[in-house]
Order: sequence, then structure tokens, then C-alpha cells
Amino acid sequence: MFAVLKTGGKQYKVASGDVLRVEKLDAAAGDTVQFNEILMVGGTVGAPLVKDAGVQAEIIDQIKGVKTINFVKRRRKHSSKRTKGHRQQLTLLRITDILEKGADKSGVKAAINGGGVSVAAVEAAAPAPKKKAKAAAKPAAKAEKAAAPKKEAAPKKAAPKKAAAKTDGADDLKQLSGVGPALEKKLHEAGVTTFAQVAAWTDADVAAMDEKLSFKGRIEREGWIDQAKKLA
Repeated sequence: MFAVLKTGGKQYKVASGDVLRVEKLDAAAGDTVQFNEILMVGGTVGAPLVKDAGVQAEIIDQIKGVKTINFVKRRRKHSSKRTKGHRQQLTLLRITDILEKGADKSGVKAAINGGGVSVAAVEAAAPAPKKKAKAAAKPAAKAEKAAAPKKEAAPKKAAPKKAAAKTDGADDLKQLSGVGPALEKKLHEAGVTTFAQVAAWTDADVAAMDEKLSFKGRIEREGWIDQAKKLA
């Protein structure tokens, strides 16, 4: 009876007593191992594996394959070349038994490639994801946030109101030629609020007001003093 087993990414057709080389297994010389990835046993074809079937083998030795040379050369201005050798690690074994059934309960060590830990063992040892814990933490955080007292907003300070110019009893200085709201505001800020004040200006007052408010001769040019005397 023969079987087709899979190990190290390759498939082997074996029978009891066969000696073959496979990719390195995690086992020492003299150990007995069992291959559990069986694709076919006799006339039974797996889908993809044959359930409860196995192939047992005895490890003869850990060996290395034929040395292969890898040569690389780059043809450029600054050319380079590299030579590397490689010997693949292999396991020499002898097939001792082919089990059509009962492989799961045989108790023989499973054949694992590479001398490392199997993927199944890594997945079993990995901690379970903490999705549920995070999901439970979110409603708790929301409840705490809702129960927390809300801080009262500090009352906004009212913007200070600009002091209005004192214009009680003032004349409408905009009646003077060339005086608009802006110039009237400047005159009020300078303390001039009536026509009588303008009519009483002397040459020195006119010069001082020109310089202070940058009127540039407008008082004389527009004849404010004469206009003020009439309006007063």
C-alpha cells in the first residue's frame, strides 16, 4: 500500500520501507514522527486531506543537500560581482508504517518543518482579541461623561462703551462750508462745539487749530469765521 503525503511544501509518494529526504524536521536522529497531511492512501483520495490517516517514519539523520552556487554580476561603470554558496538543510528518514485510520490517536509526535513551532501552536498561544472589552468600555465612558456635571459658562464681559463726545447745547457745525461729520467730530474733540467759539477765533487761534487738527488753511480758505458770525 502507498500514500501521498505533504511536507515542506512538497508532495511525496511513499510506501513502507522507503527512504527519502525531506525539508528539515524538528526531530533528532532515532525519533519517530508522524505526517498527518495525507492527500491519498491506497484508493482513497482526500478532499483535500484523508481524515484520520497518517504516515509514520523514523529519523535516520539530519543532513545537508548538494552545495549550489549563486553568482551575480552587474555590468555597469562601477561593476560588481558576488558569489554565494548554499546547502539546504534536509532530514533523512525511513517510512515505517502507513495508517489508513487511527492516526489521531496514535500518540506519535507530529512532523514539523524547520525546527520551529507550528502555526497551530502559535495561534493557540496568542492572546484572545480584546474587542469585547473595548466595546464594553465605550458605553461606560459615555455614561460617565453624561453624569459629569457640566461647567457653567463664565458670563461674557460687556464691551466697554466708548464715551460719547459731550455735545449738549452744541451747534450744528456741519453748516460751515466744507465741514462734514468727520471734521465736526474733530472740532468737538478739540472742545469747539458752537458757532460763537469759531466767530471769536483770532489769527493765533486759527494757526493753532490748523496745526492741531491739520486743516491746512481750510479755516481761512472756507471763511469759517465769517460764516460762524452770521450763524451765531
